[in-house]
Amino acid sequence: MTKNNFALIGAGGFVAPRHLRAIRDNDQSLLAILDPNDSVGIIDSYFPEAAFFTEFERFDRHCEKLRRDGENKRIHYVSICSPNYLHDAHIRFALRADANAICEKPL
Repeated sequence: MTKNNFALIGAGGFVAPRHLRAIRDNDQSLLAILDPNDSVGIIDSYFPEAAFFTEFERFDRHCEKLRRDGENKRIHYVSICSPNYLHDAHIRFALRADANAICEKPL
């Protein structure tokens, strides 16, 4: 199985633990996480090495840096676990970052 790189938005959300487990259980990499609240305790139990951001601008900059570092470093999937009203903006971010967006309804 090919190892893909993930980013996750909304680590403190209700659905995030399911996404974190799925990424871990399928032996994929989680490289970057965005949540406005300090969700490090949740994240550390799954991916302690992942870069964590509370500010979108820094998260965006980090994902762009990974993209410039080459195919093995770039984000392939963005797992969107944010509140429903932010789904549109976060899907657009994933597409601009040349990544696939994984988002549960509503879209």
